[in-house]
Amino acid sequence: MLKQADMGEEGSPGGAWFNHNKRGLLAPFAVGTIDQALMAVMNVKHGFVRAFGLAGKVVILDEVHSYDLYTGTILNELVAFLRQIGCTVIILSATLSPARRHSLLQQRTSSSEYPLITALHNDRDSPSEVAIPCVDGAKVELTHCSNDLQAIEEAINRAAMGQQVLWIENTVADAQQRYLDMASRGVGLGCEVGLLHSRFTPQDREKNEQHWVSLFGKAGWSQRRQCGRILIGTQVLEQSIDIDADFLITQFAPTDMLLQRIGRLWRHLDAPRATSARCECWLLAPNLEQALSSPSSAFGLSAMVYSPYVLCRSLEVWLGLSHLALPSSIRPLIDQTYCERDESAQWAFLLHQLKAGSRYKTGEKALQALAKITLAKAGKTLPEHKADTRYSDQDTYEVLLLRAIRTSEGHTYIRLLDNRELILPHARYQLSKAQWRELAVELHQSLVKVSPKNCPDKISKHQLEQLHLHHVFYLGNPEEDEALLRIALVSPVGELLTLDGRRASDKYQLEYRHDLGYRVIVQKE
Repeated sequence: MLKQADMGEEGSPGGAWFNHNKRGLLAPFAVGTIDQALMAVMNVKHGFVRAFGLAGKVVILDEVHSYDLYTGTILNELVAFLRQIGCTVIILSATLSPARRHSLLQQRTSSSEYPLITALHNDRDSPSEVAIPCVDGAKVELTHCSNDLQAIEEAINRAAMGQQVLWIENTVADAQQRYLDMASRGVGLGCEVGLLHSRFTPQDREKNEQHWVSLFGKAGWSQRRQCGRILIGTQVLEQSIDIDADFLITQFAPTDMLLQRIGRLWRHLDAPRATSARCECWLLAPNLEQALSSPSSAFGLSAMVYSPYVLCRSLEVWLGLSHLALPSSIRPLIDQTYCERDESAQWAFLLHQLKAGSRYKTGEKALQALAKITLAKAGKTLPEHKADTRYSDQDTYEVLLLRAIRTSEGHTYIRLLDNRELILPHARYQLSKAQWRELAVELHQSLVKVSPKNCPDKISKHQLEQLHLHHVFYLGNPEEDEALLRIALVSPVGELLTLDGRRASDKYQLEYRHDLGYRVIVQKE
């Protein structure tokens, strides 16, 4: 049946759709990101094959609270579609707002209990709600701090006493700066200091995650009292990583994000801890009056990441708190933050920005409209690589980081960051498909995704083709000369250079270090 459909060469058995990277949804049991499932309802090539692969299965969707309105709109369509094709859908979230729950169920719910199981059967008109008895864990003490230097001193002092400290920032640049502020001082006191964020190469990120998760997770209990540690990171530390900190410092964020971060604090009550440790979180936050009058100066780069209205609504709720208990505090905090209300003055202006958008952020109305366009079946079917399951106000480019690259006698010689050498033949027939795939996978371990303004200077597609990188990378639209891929050579001191040895950017100094990741240094005039 599949072969009879008009699917082109990839529709035939043994074609690309059935290789090991794409057949996950067809397997009886599969684990992956939500993106492949979302494409089952999007106007994407082979979308109906994904739908076929999901039909009749139990589909479990985790961390649903973490998706914005764009992805959330597509997710609503996916959930409704899965129910229509006989699936059982299980949605997991620790911090789902009532409005979000309503949009997923398309039904009103009334229970304010937490934890709560809400079930909706196809043959029933209303959902069933079952409260789950639960005992609170350790009480979390909250300290509000507006002085970053004071927080840095506290983190270093706690680590010097043997505590495992977690510090979460909202941007990579801020996390890198905090690491630089504390790394040498911490090491001088016999402490370990590490950094995790999204701007490492996949190879370095995996290595760093394995190291720090093994120390902050259950596997590291035997080493926990050897020394104090400070792990600094971004939103990558909020979820899907089993880490357990003694003390948490976090840049202020929306309520649901803060609750996720606090969930990394005293995660296991029987974990060995320093005798000085107590279950405490410091919130780095401005005062509410300052935040309302000038969100960009009060919240800094965080106002570019999160909606200023949601940040201010969250701040209004959290400023009055001196402690909380999990999980019983979760539902009241979420409800107080996200309940709809009439606004006036500056509150009304910030709410308007949330709905209609601003110079820097796309509004909710536009996000919802853009998501609905991807669901429309009347338009042109998109190829997979152009199917946007997540929305970003900024495009990203892939930057290939190497030590050296040269061509000689029909081959391209590539030296990776760890000084291993790969040889890329110029003639495709010299390697099998499997060998080309292995080369591509190896080279993709040296990629970093960054925004256009933070990229190395552009390189023509012709130059990349002369290096024969089109055999292992998608370079973009054949009709356009500018490639989607950028290349930078990493010097022994970490500076990024062009292929001919110049600085990689005319605007910024760009660096890459295994401990720091891809860094953009703004030149002061």
